[in-house]
Amino acid sequence: MNPKVPMTLEGAQQLKEELKRRKTTDRKRIIAAIEEARAHGDLSENAEYHAAKEQQSFNEGRIAKLEGMLASAEVIDTSRLNSSRIVFGAKVTVIDEDTEEESTYHIVGDEEADLEKGKISISSPMARGMIGKEAGDSIEVRAPGGTRHFEVVEITF
Repeated sequence: MNPKVPMTLEGAQQLKEELKRRKTTDRKRIIAAIEEARAHGDLSENAEYHAAKEQQSFNEGRIAKLEGMLASAEVIDTSRLNSSRIVFGAKVTVIDEDTEEESTYHIVGDEEADLEKGKISISSPMARGMIGKEAGDSIEVRAPGGTRHFEVVEITF
């Protein structure tokens, strides 16, 4: 049995939408491309056919991966959380104690992480350093670039 992997409700919904799109729209489009390429004759030297088959393989692989992720997901509705401590699903505002730069991070599951959107994985060094802390606490994060220090400013859900 696969261990359960934490995932936000939003993250699970995004994966379900991608899965639905890949099973319906993308699959149909790829099948049509394969059929069209087959109509061109000799498949051994048909680049369009091979490209479409490669797309099909990638799409089916991604479908299998999405189904696996959703099957092992422990979906957590973060809107129902309320804690003074940092836990999975929290949105945490911190100040870098060296640069005085303020940043906000949303602690999410591994598959949802997107640093550009401020979403960090629960298994990242930053999130691991935050878990259990409260507003006003200092965080020490050991990362490949060295140790950094932050102060927790605000925790929201």
